[in-house]
Amino acid sequence: MADLFDKIRTDETIHRAKEATEVGMYPYFRALSETEGVTAVFEGHEVVMLGSNNYLGLTTDPRVRNAAIEAVRRYGTSVTGSRFLNGTLDLHLELERRLAKFVGMEAAVVFSTGYQSNVGAISAIAQKGDTIILDKDDHASIVDGVTMSGAEMKRFRHNSVDSLESVLSKLPSDGGKLVIVDGVYSMGGDIALLPEIVAVCKKYGARIMVDDAHGVGVTGGGRGTAAHYGLTDQVDLMMGTFSKSFASIGGFIAGSAEVIYYIQHKARSLIFSAAMPAPNTAAVLAALDIIETEPQHVQNLWNNAEYMRKGFNELGYNVGTSNTPIIPVVLGEDFRVVLAWAALIEEGVYTNPVVPPATPPNGGLLRTSYTATHRIEHLDRALKAFKTVGERLDLIPTKPEATAKS
Repeated sequence: MADLFDKIRTDETIHRAKEATEVGMYPYFRALSETEGVTAVFEGHEVVMLGSNNYLGLTTDPRVRNAAIEAVRRYGTSVTGSRFLNGTLDLHLELERRLAKFVGMEAAVVFSTGYQSNVGAISAIAQKGDTIILDKDDHASIVDGVTMSGAEMKRFRHNSVDSLESVLSKLPSDGGKLVIVDGVYSMGGDIALLPEIVAVCKKYGARIMVDDAHGVGVTGGGRGTAAHYGLTDQVDLMMGTFSKSFASIGGFIAGSAEVIYYIQHKARSLIFSAAMPAPNTAAVLAALDIIETEPQHVQNLWNNAEYMRKGFNELGYNVGTSNTPIIPVVLGEDFRVVLAWAALIEEGVYTNPVVPPATPPNGGLLRTSYTATHRIEHLDRALKAFKTVGERLDLIPTKPEATAKS
């Protein structure tokens, strides 16, 4: 008789993870301490943090912290119920109104996590007979939402408008069509070609949704990728998260009032999950205040990203097509990625190693990302470490020393 757990004992991925752990080369689920912004403590050593999504550095802003503390005093640590029943607070409604106005949409609804936002919204608005068309690099939560919806899923080549049109042109006229793209892609760090994508969607009668988890707070002056292109009124749905620029946890969907009202009453991840706690909600509101009134944070973020992009290019690293504060360092084979990650830790720099299936085969990379609060000395320290490790592991060309004149 088959045992449900047999697969666990024979899974090759788990065996490789255990083997890597035994020799100290497994890079995942490793504990950080004192993760306060631009530096962290990893296994007793301070490292420059290049692995965080704290893009605006607001997790350490006293105004954000105090807002969360005051909310704990007033509301406690949990709402102990779902938004559908006893879990809706006046803070949630205020945040939804503020977010809708901020991103230029009619309405918004707040979820407890970004993952739940995508899964809930997609599975609510799509059903069997509909088709959802995804960029091949779309986030896993989008794929899961489509699977739960029962709609047919189609994929197109990453950021390829021609591939998208080829898929749309073959679909039958009956049944709803929804195209979903990331505004900023979390691994490649490139921005969606939204003007061309919107035009193709209109040509074939498809609705368009933008997952702006890594765009809101970063692109378009913080208002997201649609605002970056001046296309807010051309996008049907926008998703954003709070675990990055907004220094908290949670997510939201914004769109027309009619569609958001429908999602509120149909999204299972909203109805059957506890609501976002008050301190997290208050932290987002405080972060939103700062983003709206202090544009220098977004500008500092982009200045730091451009400094590092230039530095990586000068060292000879492959950073792909990144044009945002997410900069991948593409190294290829899995073992090279893990070796480089470990060597950089020794040099005092923390990065995120990413290997297949999160990347294409032999497309492993170190994902680096930057914040508004990194100082030049942090960035120079990181570049020095990348130079040292790159030359030691033969990841970059070694420049010959200048010959002394006789």
